[in-house]
Amino acid sequence: MWIQVRSMDGLTTHRVDGLSKLTKIDELRDMLVDAFHAQPKQQRLFYRGKQLEDSHTLFDYDVRQNDLIQIMVRKTFPVEPISYEDNTEKNDMSDKENIEPAEIALPVPSDSTHDAQYKVGDILDGRDPILGCWHEITIKNIVRATSEENKQLKVMRETAFPQRGEADDYIYHIMYEGLEDEIEAQLRSYDIRPRARHLIKLADVEVGDKVMVNHNLDEPKQRGYWYDAVVTGKKVTRSVKELYSTLYFGSDLAPLHDCTIIFPDEIFAIEPPNSQKNIHLDGDTVSPVKRTSKPDCDACLDNPKMLCKECACTKCGGKDQPAVQLICDECNAAWHIFCLTPPLASVPDVDEWYCPLCKNDDSVVVRAGEKLKASKKKSKMASASGKSTRDWGKGMATVGRTTECTIVPKNHFGPIPGVEVGTMWKFRVQVSEAGVHRPHVAGIAARENEGAFSIVLSGGYEDDVDNGDSFEYTGSGGRDLSGNKRTAEQSSDQKLTKSNLGLAKNCNASLNTTAGAESKDWKSGKPVRVVRNCKLSKHSKYAPQEGNRYDGVYKLVKYWPQKGQSGFLVWRYFFRRDDPAPAPWTKAGKKRTEELGLVMQYPDGYEEKQKELEGKGSKKRKNCSSSDDDAPVKKSKIVAYKPPAELAKNMKLDERNKKLWTEAMSHAHEGSQTFLAHVQELFACICCQDLVYQPVTTECKHNFCKSCIRRAFKAQVYTCPSCRFDLGKDYKLSVNEPLSAILVSLLPGYGAGR
Repeated sequence: MWIQVRSMDGLTTHRVDGLSKLTKIDELRDMLVDAFHAQPKQQRLFYRGKQLEDSHTLFDYDVRQNDLIQIMVRKTFPVEPISYEDNTEKNDMSDKENIEPAEIALPVPSDSTHDAQYKVGDILDGRDPILGCWHEITIKNIVRATSEENKQLKVMRETAFPQRGEADDYIYHIMYEGLEDEIEAQLRSYDIRPRARHLIKLADVEVGDKVMVNHNLDEPKQRGYWYDAVVTGKKVTRSVKELYSTLYFGSDLAPLHDCTIIFPDEIFAIEPPNSQKNIHLDGDTVSPVKRTSKPDCDACLDNPKMLCKECACTKCGGKDQPAVQLICDECNAAWHIFCLTPPLASVPDVDEWYCPLCKNDDSVVVRAGEKLKASKKKSKMASASGKSTRDWGKGMATVGRTTECTIVPKNHFGPIPGVEVGTMWKFRVQVSEAGVHRPHVAGIAARENEGAFSIVLSGGYEDDVDNGDSFEYTGSGGRDLSGNKRTAEQSSDQKLTKSNLGLAKNCNASLNTTAGAESKDWKSGKPVRVVRNCKLSKHSKYAPQEGNRYDGVYKLVKYWPQKGQSGFLVWRYFFRRDDPAPAPWTKAGKKRTEELGLVMQYPDGYEEKQKELEGKGSKKRKNCSSSDDDAPVKKSKIVAYKPPAELAKNMKLDERNKKLWTEAMSHAHEGSQTFLAHVQELFACICCQDLVYQPVTTECKHNFCKSCIRRAFKAQVYTCPSCRFDLGKDYKLSVNEPLSAILVSLLPGYGAGR
């Protein structure tokens, strides 16, 4: 078993192998020390919003294979030892000896700053190191940079930001004006310059001038932030005044060409260096007028007199009495204490507060160490227990999986080991359980950044064309499914995003999000598993008459946008079949299906339930039934499975499992699929409940995954996990090569998910 651990910022993802469901949380922490450079005491682990506690196991939290756990690393701050000059001071501080390191304020470095380019009190602009825009700032402190910081700065300038210019040897601790409640930021001198205070008239602006303008990168017709720009043109008429420029934004000051500046009356000149020395924040000087930037609230535009439920109280919209407003720690919404239901008499003294919309019911909160509780709705689903008494004939789209494919990961491209072309299932949930197509309802199984793994053809779009060995498929989206509708008419254009974009990435051609693309070597594209649903039989002769059928692997030849029959833009995809097995609708395919014994698969209990329902009216039907009804149904002859010569040779070499192979071969006359199912059952590891990978066969003739038995030995348990046979401390854990070769031959690639 393996899982993924990802940092909270999403920048680091680490895969942890060799786990079992009985792995303890403190053992998992030890495995993450090197990957995240954090000791176990610094790690906070979260799974499905629940913090994982030591002494509990992954099984307690229902962690499964390939699940994602998030990690938050606590930062530690080194504190220099405090020296005392006399015993009196030491006695006065004796009660502070046990202060935690994070609670001690670090001393602010001090040094001579007479040669710094800027001084405390200068009126300046500071550039946001991430957005590249300029804000009014105030310098709070100046410290000399260390040689290591200057060295890092030099490397950064030579590699990433050569256009930022030179910097002096100081770090400026600044505060953005208007954000005095926020924490201080640190800038170098190349991100600081004198405050822009001279407006330039549009008539005086010339092409090629470098100026500072206001622009909104996301909404160009609204007010935004202040950026450096080079003028490329202007338009001045009686009704239109516009300025065109190349704007520089982002951490790397990338150029953005052909920007239209809609505030031509607010163009500032960039002040030359050292011009701030004549202006200081003292009593004799007037500070320049603060520039108007993008408002914090787009609803009220920061109008203090306007009621606004976006930036003020969520219920009344009032901006008054901020001292009695509470901010929700979940959704950041503000509430007056007297607007709550019931109202509060005073501000509660708590570290975290949640509004009525975000607060969880204490009765459903899972406490530390407890397993996740199933909701009332989920507890009634088939997945809550192995046996179900519900009517399987209806509502199968909402039924939960009773099993899950663990042979391959969810993002596996190509065939599923052990699933033959022509395999049939009654319901879509069974297709999901087999791992062929994971979603219950969606027709496309894809990830936007990886590609598509499988699709289902069910005739849901009028533009689909099915020719068997090739078909034209319509992307998803553009339909209003509000009100819990399963399908609807096309009501808007489709976009090449999400699953549509994932499908496009399967094409062996450069991605083109506007006109599409066609592959010259389409067979080199990523494979897509194709399932045809019986609903498609209304439009195609290649679809099954009942249930769902796996038709093999197809490749994407081309994709393009076009106007569909609905009148809206849709994305089309042309696929061709590229599978060595014959298609199920061909003569060779039908013969192969009979030989393999591929029949319709039903959920457990479905057939018994159907017979029970039919039996209620059996007496009435028995009298009017004809003699033909009692005629035996002719069954197709299933070809017995005969192992290849190399496989039979390895079976003989695997002497320790001779009894298991004899039992498996006793089902060979029932076909290859039945034989394969019994092999997976007989050779399942008792520790991880999956098919043994890198199998180790003990002297007591039990089989385990090498990683599972090795983990038991690391825990100083030297007995067989199945029968408690004493293996001994020095027992050699060698892989059973004949058994491993047999399993890889029967299920090629089954270890990809390990």
